[in-house]
Amino acid sequence: MNNTVFINSARFILFAFLQIVLFNHIHLFGYATPLPYILFIILYPLHSNKKIMLIFSFLLGWILDIFHNSGGVHATACLFLAYFRNSFLKISYGVSYEYHIIKITEKISKELITYIILSVVFHHTIFYILEIFNFDFILEILLKTVTSTLITTIFCFILIAFLKPNRS
Repeated sequence: MNNTVFINSARFILFAFLQIVLFNHIHLFGYATPLPYILFIILYPLHSNKKIMLIFSFLLGWILDIFHNSGGVHATACLFLAYFRNSFLKISYGVSYEYHIIKITEKISKELITYIILSVVFHHTIFYILEIFNFDFILEILLKTVTSTLITTIFCFILIAFLKPNRS
């Protein structure tokens, strides 16, 4: 139990730090900004307390809102992602997802790819709708959502590859 708390605390700090120090400064083509900090929510253990996950998701988003001065956009998108995470797991892994143990140490499967893409698209859609908050700019919302989803998904899989322990 203490190992799980330590791992989740380390992930929380790592993803928040990387987003603030590194990824916040990447803006490809003026539209694509990677937001791989959501991996904390995506990789949060399945059989843990959902209320705690919602609290940590809010705190992660709130910390990023403080550094972005974005007025709660990150916190709201993170809360929505954390709340609907089980639905994305059910869509990706089927009804019996609760019996599967999702570990990043295993190979990348089509279910994991589906789960990550669904989660990233959902988060980014909410994030950019709230950030721009004007449907007159629907094309800009779509462009930012699509480009940022692509770059975030790539960075998520790169980070997962780095987080995998080496098997000997």
